[in-house]
Amino acid sequence: MDRMKIIKRRLSMSLRSARPVDDSLSELAEQMALDEPSTARDNEPMVVCAVHPPASHSAPSFLRQYAGHLGRTALRREPGGGLERDRAFLSLHRTGSLGIVHENVKMGSDGESDQASGTSSDEVQSPVRVRMRNNHHRRISNEDINKRLSLPADIRLPEGYLEKFAMNSPPFDKPMSRRLRRASLSEIGFGKLETYIKLDKLGEGTYATVFKGRSKLTDNLVALKEIRLEHEEGAPCTAIREVSLLKDLKHANIVTLHDIIHTDKCLTLVFEYLEKDLKQYMDDCGSIMSVHNVKIFLFQLLRGLAYCHRRKVLHRDLKPQNLLINEKGELKLADFGLARAKSVPTKTYSNEVVTLWYRPPDVLLGSTEYSTPIDMWGVGCIFYEMITGRPLFPGSTVEDELHLIFRILGTPTEETWPGITTSEEFKTYNFPHYHAEPLVNHAPRYVDLNFEAKKRVSAEDAFRHAYFRSLGEQVQTLADTASIFSVKGIQLQKDPGKRSSVYPESSKSSQVKK
Repeated sequence: MDRMKIIKRRLSMSLRSARPVDDSLSELAEQMALDEPSTARDNEPMVVCAVHPPASHSAPSFLRQYAGHLGRTALRREPGGGLERDRAFLSLHRTGSLGIVHENVKMGSDGESDQASGTSSDEVQSPVRVRMRNNHHRRISNEDINKRLSLPADIRLPEGYLEKFAMNSPPFDKPMSRRLRRASLSEIGFGKLETYIKLDKLGEGTYATVFKGRSKLTDNLVALKEIRLEHEEGAPCTAIREVSLLKDLKHANIVTLHDIIHTDKCLTLVFEYLEKDLKQYMDDCGSIMSVHNVKIFLFQLLRGLAYCHRRKVLHRDLKPQNLLINEKGELKLADFGLARAKSVPTKTYSNEVVTLWYRPPDVLLGSTEYSTPIDMWGVGCIFYEMITGRPLFPGSTVEDELHLIFRILGTPTEETWPGITTSEEFKTYNFPHYHAEPLVNHAPRYVDLNFEAKKRVSAEDAFRHAYFRSLGEQVQTLADTASIFSVKGIQLQKDPGKRSSVYPESSKSSQVKK
């Protein structure tokens, strides 16, 4: 009988006995040490002995097979006995040796360890845990954990978390399981209401209420968007869309979603806090903005939108209230409740999107087949509003909105908009024939508005336009997460109509759906 069979027989006999598990394992190890001198090279005093299994059998598979047989019944044979003492852990050394390591482990009422079970690939989930010993220990720092879990640099970790993370986390050169990642974030404080302090109510809408808050983890201000959950209906589809899209959109000009908290009564989305939206900014300067500032805001809007469009995400609700601005002047796209991930080929979407003043004529006339140009019409309208201080097409109804558009751009014909005369929706309104006026008489020469969606400039081409040449070449090569204000010399100027040099404590009610 070869040596592996002898090991198996002795271990099986030890497990069938009524003696405590740790005593049986210790005795087995001693017996094996007497049979063959140890060749282990591990000098740690906690190792009792070491046994080399034959090369034809992998030690991890052997340990999984037999350690897994240690069921709860074996642990309960001596209540109050060996279970209250030092537990025996089998450790597999890098040299391939098998050793006994005793550690104090607090036991639960069911005979299982109260410690959270690890999920790394080098641990076996059983009462007697088999784990790979790393002899090359290194001290884990806050920066290591921040990088490992993608945490903000200024986060304050709970006391003792570094040691606990070092014990349970797999080596840094191995991937971290999703389960362990979620557990680690929860231990830090993410996903818990008590982590955030409510300060002021900022706004309220049909489905949600937004509060100004403060994070206990970073001591930074946050925006808490509380979405009410109906017992039968659950979370609104707008909230589901917003979460699913924002978790994958990481850009300097897109609002950051920090955390998600789910309870029985509400779903709370934790966003970065920005002091105001573009509408409030324009109001604070008496609707007279510096042309230089208009250029910086427009560039950031196009840059964030181009990032979305490259990922085939349509915002579908661009308006000044959904463009947030912080004290630095960084502009960020927000409120992705109506956004959609566009598939290829084009699907049919709803035409009940985009606030009326910023809705393109093809969508106003009922088109449900559209793509990224739906957002570019809104960009042109917002550009005009920043320059002039007033909305371009402030219609009160769909028909009124179309009248305002046609009065400036002219009533469309087959020459200006092929196929329009066959549109039943267009024929229903029976619009009078308006003559087109030069757009430059009403808007800056760079404002681009076209009836046909395919003729509208793309966001990618727009933010590389010569209009932005004065900002320098470096702004065109920024990393996605880098702010335009990281470029030397880029800063806002004082707006001619600005009432105060200090932002008021206004807020981002635009994150609530009106």
